Amino acid sequence: MAFSIFGKRDNPAPDPEHQQAEPRGNPPRGLFDRMKQAVTRTRESLSNSLSSVVALTREVDVASLDDLELALLACDIGSATTNEIITNLRDRALRHGISDGAELKTLLKAEILRILSSVDKPVTHPTAPPEVIMMVGVNGTGKTTTSGKLAALYRREGHTVLLCAADTFRAAAIEQLEVWAQRSSVDLIKTRQGGDPSAALFDALTAAKARSIDVLLVDTAGRLHTKSDLMQELDKMRRTAERLVPGSPHQTLLVIDATTGQNGLQQARLFTEAAHVTGIVLTKLDGSAKGGIVVAIAHELGLPVRFAGVGEKLEDILPFDPASFVNSLID
Repeated sequence: MAFSIFGKRDNPAPDPEHQQAEPRGNPPRGLFDRMKQAVTRTRESLSNSLSSVVALTREVDVASLDDLELALLACDIGSATTNEIITNLRDRALRHGISDGAELKTLLKAEILRILSSVDKPVTHPTAPPEVIMMVGVNGTGKTTTSGKLAALYRREGHTVLLCAADTFRAAAIEQLEVWAQRSSVDLIKTRQGGDPSAALFDALTAAKARSIDVLLVDTAGRLHTKSDLMQELDKMRRTAERLVPGSPHQTLLVIDATTGQNGLQQARLFTEAAHVTGIVLTKLDGSAKGGIVVAIAHELGLPVRFAGVGEKLEDILPFDPASFVNSLID
């Protein structure tokens, strides 16, 4: 065993830095259970690494934290975020000691929860409907599917919902959203393929106002920051929304595929700069061992994950809860 530089902990006063990272209330049990199932692959990967880092009865040493650093990087928490977590744990250990692996897990959970909670600010909803939510992202992340799932979620919560098919570039995008509109029992405003997305949005906004719709979800074309024409079109749509419904879009949600890991983080960085992103929807969380990207997004971009896609069914989208996520990730 490597020589420990950390002294035994003799019950010091609680560390305020970690006190403030305690969970703020308990999430509903159903939400916790579904989140725990969704992050199974990431949890198993991290748990296996943690088990090899330190035995539950062995005092934590320098080598243990070095191994923990590698484990965090493996689940895509990212180098900058991992470095901050390890630095804080090392400082804690130097001051008080970390007696064993159980305490190390507790402190690790507190560190991750602190990062996620720092950006988990409540959404500011408009005082009068409609609330306009624009869905952005690159093709293949599940943006159109997510738009349909969110429509169903908001409807289950008792809101009136309207979908806008503003992705007029991708073949079959409008037809795909039509299917999701039918499945979620909401109306859809559309135009022809190749039509003007801003015109479709104009019609949708007008309809939402006339019908007193609570939530208007706008599915936009998949784009990259390098596609200047598409980014300009997105800007035009934002101006159209603002003109008809002042203060909108109220949310711009970037859809990211969790299986892409650090590539997803790069997408988020570029879209944040170009599209005024306010939050993230992380899809395919159930199919990835790289769920740590949630923590990297919060730490490096200051963006909250608002929803998580956890399967193929209509109801397989969860409001993201930091405490539920952390407790599911590290048990």
